[in-house]
Amino acid sequence: MERLIKIGEIKPKKSCEIAHSRIGLGFEKLDRNIFDPNKAYPFVGESGVKWARLQSGWMRTEKEKGVYDFAWLDDIVDHMIAMGVEPWLCLCYGNPVYTPVAAQYFGAVGCPPIATEEEKIGWANYVKATVTHFKGRVHCYEIWNEPDCAYSWKHGNSAEEYAAFTMFTAKICREADPDCKLFGFALGNKKREAYRNALCATGVCKVLDGITYHAYHTDDASIDEAFHVYDDVRKNFNPSLKVIQGESGTQSSGNGSGALKGGAWTQLKQSKYLLRHLLIDLANGVEFTSYFSCMDMVEALNGLTSNVKSYLDYGYFGVIGADFDEEGHSTGEYTPKPSFRALQSLTSVFCNDYERCELPIVGTVERSVRVIGMDDDFALTRHYGFAKPNGSYALCYWMSKNILTETYESTVSLRFKKTDLPGDIRLADLRTGDIYKLTANMVCEDGEYIHLVNIPVTDSPLLLTFGDFIF
Repeated sequence: MERLIKIGEIKPKKSCEIAHSRIGLGFEKLDRNIFDPNKAYPFVGESGVKWARLQSGWMRTEKEKGVYDFAWLDDIVDHMIAMGVEPWLCLCYGNPVYTPVAAQYFGAVGCPPIATEEEKIGWANYVKATVTHFKGRVHCYEIWNEPDCAYSWKHGNSAEEYAAFTMFTAKICREADPDCKLFGFALGNKKREAYRNALCATGVCKVLDGITYHAYHTDDASIDEAFHVYDDVRKNFNPSLKVIQGESGTQSSGNGSGALKGGAWTQLKQSKYLLRHLLIDLANGVEFTSYFSCMDMVEALNGLTSNVKSYLDYGYFGVIGADFDEEGHSTGEYTPKPSFRALQSLTSVFCNDYERCELPIVGTVERSVRVIGMDDDFALTRHYGFAKPNGSYALCYWMSKNILTETYESTVSLRFKKTDLPGDIRLADLRTGDIYKLTANMVCEDGEYIHLVNIPVTDSPLLLTFGDFIF
């Protein structure tokens, strides 16, 4: 990038400055009260996201039968709305007031209230109270989290049980707020085909407005495939369903627990992963996508209340970093990571009105002094075209190298007709937010064509713009 002429930076937009967007951020686990939301709110508002996934926290809300204290959740919901962010609420987890075994598990994670009539009635009353309380403020509800995973349905996975639970819960939600939108599935692993097929066979898709799925994958092809798996569910079982990528991210440290643990993750790799993942989601046309997560915090999925160490499993998934106390709570001064800047760049550019399109650009392979050899073939890149109503266009592209083992930089060359893509040509690095002008020897006119020669390509998304696409 040092060959280019830096002319500015992508100006971050606050969430309140954006009318609408398909990019969201996870704000989960406050049902377990493991970080201070007041210190995190400013970062959410400055991130430019328009969606925030929350968890409802039955155990935290109903500590005495029939007595609901929503004050903690009111604070979060109202702050999100004030910042211009749409809160959507995952209804979960268990409650030892009704399910004694839930007292063994930190946050009553993975204890669905389905064994006794008392549990079912307690859940029904809680859901009714929650949806009624937040009517007009929360419009979208998700039913449970990752029911296909052992930690989240502890007595043994059952697609049929989850489907019945979902249909029961959906009926209560619609009675409390007929206008609410209901999401289901929230499955943690696209490879569990048997579970997914059994779930679809129950008819549960007919009671939902949307399918959420989680996509923790290290490679772009698997991220792509995850969307299409659930888009096929939509097509086959209820074409009116929306498809939402509800949770995915990665650590900024190789010491992090949770999905994708053990990988040689760094803050740099996390920021590349964020951009690649969310851009694939946007290109595929998800209703919206939620990056996990806002904060560094404990995973706390298999924690036992009798053993604090069992839930001190730090994930480091946050775009905001934190320290931790001896109880696992996120403490200290919350600080943004490079992934936060990458998120700001993405939300500021891909907001309001735009659409995916095929751009009339072809790749050529030229000799490149930069690599003392030949350009990469542009056809081998992952690339997407976009258009905005103001007549501007953008080509987003990168090399899908293994993000854990390779750092990649090379060159590509492109050609297009002058009349097809009017406007000034700029190149933006979405990871850093830097905007560049191409040097004179990179832009060559050849009759009716413009030839971009030996421009950079890396393993992190770059954005080639034509006209005022970044504003």
